[in-house]
Parts: sequence; structure tokens; C-alpha cells
Amino acid sequence: MRILGGKKEEVMATGKTIGILTGGGDVPGLNSVIKSVVYRATEMGWRVIGIRKGWEGLTHMNPAAENDQTYLRPLTRENTRTIDRTGGTVLHTSRTNPKRIAKDKVPAHISPAELEKLPFDGKYYDFTSVVLRNLQKLEIGCLITIGGDDTLSFSSRLHAAGMPLIAIPKTMDNDVQGTEYCIGFSTAITRAKELITRQRTTLGSHERIGIFRMFGRDAGFTALYTAYVTSTRCLIPEYPFEMDRLVKLLLEDKRNNLSNYALVVVSEGAIWKEGQVDEYGEADAYGHRKKVDIGHALAEEIRRRTGVETMSSDLTYDLRSGDPDAVDQMVAITFANTALDLVRDGVTGRMVGVRNGCYAEMPLPDASRGARRVDVARLYNTERYRPNYAAKLGTPLFFS
Repeated sequence: MRILGGKKEEVMATGKTIGILTGGGDVPGLNSVIKSVVYRATEMGWRVIGIRKGWEGLTHMNPAAENDQTYLRPLTRENTRTIDRTGGTVLHTSRTNPKRIAKDKVPAHISPAELEKLPFDGKYYDFTSVVLRNLQKLEIGCLITIGGDDTLSFSSRLHAAGMPLIAIPKTMDNDVQGTEYCIGFSTAITRAKELITRQRTTLGSHERIGIFRMFGRDAGFTALYTAYVTSTRCLIPEYPFEMDRLVKLLLEDKRNNLSNYALVVVSEGAIWKEGQVDEYGEADAYGHRKKVDIGHALAEEIRRRTGVETMSSDLTYDLRSGDPDAVDQMVAITFANTALDLVRDGVTGRMVGVRNGCYAEMPLPDASRGARRVDVARLYNTERYRPNYAAKLGTPLFFS
């Protein structure tokens, strides 16, 4: 039996096999989840199959091929023993959306007859039924999906179609609905602090204004907490800023600094009231287009208005590279074991996460609600473009 949305129902799959995949962008800590799932699952008598390249592994695997090594990797204690010592994901990843497979991305082994049965909107095929068929072929009893909003949105789709699964949130944006913490967030802030601290020497040597762009397409958590630990100003998507006020504050910071420099941390999705940050290029499988570099645009505008030399630094890839910090490693291990607790108890269709500072399990994210966003009134000083540091009594130790 399993509990599905609070109700007990018969489990769809029969075999004692757990499938696991990582989708979307890589973050430090994914390998710690994978290893912990394997170690705990084998103690419970389950075997684990790694699905490679995210959802692509389940849309493109050839069910007629025996052990398709392009997309399948049996996971054991032996081949996962040391993976938690490095970043990235040993299963690799992609941004594949099974609901939107373009005609030129359809795998060669899908026959015209089978393709004709799939929902098609003139541009994209819906491969949900293909994913379900492949999961059944692999005899997956429960699927563990690790990802952000996009990856987890399809997890909800599979759950609704009857597939037992548990979701684990990861994203450096820390913006998945329902949880206060996602794997990768602490490492992003730790690494951003180190990078900004190092680059202060260059800013000071040349008496520049520095603009540091980082993650945060729809939510400003990464920029906000980086500013919190570096005592700097930040700009976030939730609150459009006034360019005149920002320039005034940065010039004030520069005058008050003995090294005669200033800096600001900027979410990639931040915008100013008098302008906009355009998007460009083809939309990805989840409908996202790339945003023009707000850091570069802001540096040019500040230099035009002030005549002060500026420096724009894009930190995004540096933040997601390398091994996890201690917080992310602890969270990753705990999320994995909590997921296996749920599997052991027959509970599926849920996500593990953090609520009120405590580990918890909650419903899968509702994609229609969009990203979780910064509580501006509580966490952000809109006059000074800084984090709020006051009124923390009674709040959780981290990220409140």
C-alpha cells in the first residue's frame, strides 16, 4: 500500500526498484543525495537504477535495448562510494521537458505509428505516456526526482498519472514552492562571499563601482543572502529599483569607503523602474528565454550617469561549480534519508523540504503558483536596497 495525497492506494509498480534522476542545472550536493539514496535503499533491500541526463533518460531510452547504457546506470555501494566528494551530478542532467519534445528531438527508435498516437500541438509532442511506459519496463517501484521548479512540475504530472515518486528540491535560486531550503543554496552564498571578498582588492585598487550578477530569475534569495553576509546592497526581482536612488547610494558608499570603491549584488531578474531587461534567443523546453545581462547593462548605465569606472562580474557558473559546503552536504544527506523514510512507509507523491526551519514533507509544488518569492516587507529594506538585519528573535537559525 502507499499513501497518495493522504489516502492509501495500491502501488502501481511491483518490483523493489528505485529509480533516481537529476534534472535542470547542476548544483553542489546532488552526488550526496544519490549516494545516500543508494546506501539507504540497499539496506532496505531495494536496488537502485540511475536515470542519466534527467528526463531525457526516460523520453529517449530504447526499451528494446538491453541495459541502455546511454541512459541507464545501475547504482551500487561500490560505484557510489566516493561520489559525494565532488560536485555536479554523476548521472548528468538536461533541461528536457517530456511534455514538449520538438519534432527534431524525437528519438530514432520511436516508430511513426507510435508517434502518431502521442499528443501533438503542431510543434511539440507530449511524451508523458512514453515516460510511464519506460518506467514500467524498468519495473520502477518508486522514482526519486531531484530538481527545481521545472523538473518538479513534471514530477507532479507523473504523480497525477499514478507513478509513485518522491521529489527532492534543488536550486541555487532557493525558490521552490513549499520549502524554505533547496540543495545548492548555501554553497552559492558561501562561494559568492568568497568571490566578492577576493574581487574587493581589484575594486579598491582602481576605485571602481562593482556590479556582481548572480542567480535569481524570478526570486532574489541568492542575491539577498549574499548581500546579508557581505554587508552590501542588493537588487532583487521582487522590488523594481530606482536608478537615481541606487546611484546616490553607491556614490555615498564610495565616499564613505577608505578604499574609495562600492559594490552591489544583483539578481539576474532584477529590473529598474525606468527601464527593462530584455529577453533574447529561443525559449527552452520550459518556455524560458535568456535575459540580457543586467550586470553589464547596469554597469554601463552607472558609468554613463556618474563617469565613475565600473566593473561587471558574472558569478553564476562559479557558484554552481565544485563541491558542496557543509550545510548543503548535511541537507542533501538528510533529504535523501527522509525520502527513503517515506518510501519505507509507503508514502509517495510528496516532496521533502524544510518548513519553519525543520525538515518536513509536503505536497509536490503547484506549477501554477510560480516561484517562491522574497517577503519584501519582512526581509528587504526598500529605502536602502539592503537586507533587513533586525527583528530576528524567534526565527530559525538559517535563511529567515
